[in-house]
Amino acid sequence: MRLLTFTTAADTSDTSDTSDTSDTAVTAATADGAAGRLGVETDGTVLDLAVLARHAGVPLPHDLLSFVQAGPAARETARELLAADPAGRPAEAVHRLQDVTLRAPLRPGKIIGVGLNYIEHVEESSRSLDTDKDLPPRPVLFGKPATAVTGPGAPILHNADLTTQLDWECELAVVIGRTAFRVSEEEAYAHIFGFSILNDISARDQRRSGQWFFSKGQDSYAPFGPVVVTRDEIRDPMALDLSLRVNGVTKQKSNTRHMLFPIARLVADISSGMTLEPGDVIATGSPSGVGAGMVPPQFLQPGDTVEATVELIGTLTNPVVDAR
Repeated sequence: MRLLTFTTAADTSDTSDTSDTSDTAVTAATADGAAGRLGVETDGTVLDLAVLARHAGVPLPHDLLSFVQAGPAARETARELLAADPAGRPAEAVHRLQDVTLRAPLRPGKIIGVGLNYIEHVEESSRSLDTDKDLPPRPVLFGKPATAVTGPGAPILHNADLTTQLDWECELAVVIGRTAFRVSEEEAYAHIFGFSILNDISARDQRRSGQWFFSKGQDSYAPFGPVVVTRDEIRDPMALDLSLRVNGVTKQKSNTRHMLFPIARLVADISSGMTLEPGDVIATGSPSGVGAGMVPPQFLQPGDTVEATVELIGTLTNPVVDAR
């Protein structure tokens, strides 16, 4: 399933009134504060799962985070709803993709970033970002706060009072589906719900004494989406093309097979001492081609448009705006 969070023109951001039982009340707060509906994308159409569930008289979570937390039973219910005769779907459950606004799929409990996880990016970073030139012996981990999450089409905030070196990083995002603590590499995929895209925006000149939290954790520095594709629909996540364009010009182009530490190793390593919970996100690292590594360096400016693409998932597009 290609799951997403969306709003329609009829929706409002005020979800405080829960007495309304109309379709517009079947919403939940999204990462950017808007009211969001849980949907499935199929053939250019978005199906509102909550409306389908209510029409069928079956329970189903109304937002993607709760859906992930509900486990296999929710996924099975959703598949049964989607397998039903399309002729029986209520009209209010069916939307054209171009008529809805996509939001960040969910607000993770935590985002675990992985640094230096593509071999060519290790060399690039040692040359331009003063990191170690040797390959790391184990995953390099850092955190991004949930407040950094923003959705498709939402602005990346460029505050020139804080940075003149705003950079991009296209990454495959792993969404955790089952609580994981001390799981082995062989068990890792059983704990994954699905995959998405995260653009690990970084203010290179805000790295402080080697620490990346403020550099990578500011508001809007984690564009996320446009969909979460369930694990069963991606046969080999370690063989996906990924690329990034700025204003239509390709800056990054690689494949997940070039990860230094594959997904299963990342899940096992992180969970060796940290509990991964349903809805948590692992941003699996950036390939080479970041702006800081170019000669001369290139950085994002207000007015730019950034497009991060991962095969079988889609393209995450965000404008850069002046936030001073």
